[in-house]
This record gives sequence, C-alpha cells and structure tokens, in this order.
Amino acid sequence: MRVLGVDPGLTRCGLGVVEGGIGQPMRMVAVGVVRTPVTDDPAERLLSLQTEIDEWMERHTPDSVAVERVFAKANIKGIMGTAQASAIPMLAAARRGLPLALHTPSEVKAAVTGNGRADKAQVTSMVTRILRLEVAPKPADAADALAIAICHVWRGGAQDRIAAAVAQQRAVAGVRR
Repeated sequence: MRVLGVDPGLTRCGLGVVEGGIGQPMRMVAVGVVRTPVTDDPAERLLSLQTEIDEWMERHTPDSVAVERVFAKANIKGIMGTAQASAIPMLAAARRGLPLALHTPSEVKAAVTGNGRADKAQVTSMVTRILRLEVAPKPADAADALAIAICHVWRGGAQDRIAAAVAQQRAVAGVRR
C-alpha cells in the first residue's frame, strides 16, 4: 500500500509518501514541505497548496490519503488556516476516488511511538528508525507527514480491509434477497 500522509498547514504543509504493509518493511518514497508566504492572500496560498498536492498525487500515485485531523487550539486564527489547508488533500483524494482517512495527533503518536503523548523529537526519532533513514526528516512537519502515513498503513489498512469485507457482505446479502 502506498499512502500520502499530510500534516496540514497554511504556512507549512508536510507531505510524505510511504509504501509498505502490515508485517512488511516500510519504505519512504518521498517527503517534503509546501511553504506559502504569510503575506500572500489566503486564496492564493490555498491554490499553491492545491497545485503542489496535485503534483505529488500525479508523481507518486498513492493508493490512499491520510490527513492529520484538525483539533481545537486556543489560537482560532491558526486553526482556521489549518482547517482550510486540510480540505485541500481531502478534495484531491475525492477527485481521484482514493480512500481518505483522518487520524488524530494522539492516534498518530501512539501508532508510531507507542505513546499518544509523545513529543515531536520522539516521533521524528521513531519515523527515522521505522523507515531506516540515515538522516531524520526535517522540519518537523515533514516527519509528521511520514508519521501520519505510517499510522495509516498500520491502522488504516486494517480498517480499509474491514470496511471492504462489510461492503462485500452487504452486497452478497442484497443479492440473496
């Protein structure tokens, strides 16, 4: 399974593509950060983000997309930009008919480190180890995007198989009626 993980942000949006499966070694395909100038109009910043994500989707052909679920912070202005940025990969997945998953930060941390309250350094360290990288991905947004993709391979892959099995069971039951 190849997953595009997205750590959404309007100023810095982390993108990471991993390939692997449960019981298989994980491999990093690509990692990067899309940056948009805070001085630009928000609509232009979102367009830049959309253009870059579309290019990543075209170049890396993911099987699914995983996005960090936006959670409430005290900074309302900051959360609005993050929420707007998170819509871009969601729409890109929908346009391509790809499965989409949203994972909470604590779910991602727990999947990658075993601790849902791990700090960024611990997440980066485990991402580096899991992907057998010689150098830790930087900045933290890039490491977080890879962590989201890893989380989805490990957790979302099972959820996808369960959903497919339930859908198949419903289809068979519908044929019998």
